[in-house]
Amino acid sequence: MTDSTQTLPVPGEVGKLYDALTLSAMTDGSFNPNVHIGYWDTPDSEATIEEAMDRLTDVFIERLKVDASAHVLDLGCGVGGPGLRVVATTGARVTGISISEEQIKTANRLAADAGLTDRAVFQHGDAMKLPFEDASFEAVMALESLCHMPDRQQVLTEISRVLKPGGRLVLTDVFERFPRKVPRNPGIDKFCSGLMSTMADIEDYVGLLQRSGLRVRELLDITEQSTLRLGEELAKLATAEDRPAAMDESNFFPDEAFQPSDLAGVDDFGCLLASAERP
Repeated sequence: MTDSTQTLPVPGEVGKLYDALTLSAMTDGSFNPNVHIGYWDTPDSEATIEEAMDRLTDVFIERLKVDASAHVLDLGCGVGGPGLRVVATTGARVTGISISEEQIKTANRLAADAGLTDRAVFQHGDAMKLPFEDASFEAVMALESLCHMPDRQQVLTEISRVLKPGGRLVLTDVFERFPRKVPRNPGIDKFCSGLMSTMADIEDYVGLLQRSGLRVRELLDITEQSTLRLGEELAKLATAEDRPAAMDESNFFPDEAFQPSDLAGVDDFGCLLASAERP
């Protein structure tokens, strides 16, 4: 069941939060264009956090199944790292949107630096009301972005609208794994309040997608490969004297209310990977 006590994110406030985080990273030496949870294929994988971040983007690319003829929407694009990797790997065109104006400025600068402005464009926009015509895209990717939006059903319905028939959606989202613990681990509460997020209801995710007009292709619990492993790796770095500045979580999240290592070992903080298509 969805926790009815969750405070719903306000898009404009989420935008301001990520404006501040982006500007902070640009000035303190912690900037990384590809910051997300990462993916470790096996328990004994020795991939660095940066390599695992790239690997999760590649997991998306494998499921998007696009080529140079495709137009991909990156929903909640951050500063553009994953979208630019899609362009470089597949040749597809990418349009990214974010509610953060600073993220969009940075993403377009990175696209220019990479010489990819003809294939990658990033614009300010609200996923609750996408500024695109019906059937505009062959694929949509949403990397850890739906948790920041006040109504997943509305966002998924908008995604279905802008997808062409046969088009694919690939996303990750966070949820509370069974058994849900009472009281809830404080790390989860810190995540939700500090990053203006909500936890999804995995029991209803198939219904969410179907009610949006999408056919479910895959729904996986990837907690062990992603959030749980990331928490462990960040906890190790938190005590390492020689950690690089780009991996100092206090630079990413200066608010003392939440640090990613707060979720170290919290195995009920789950991550799901879903793929679906518009019939």
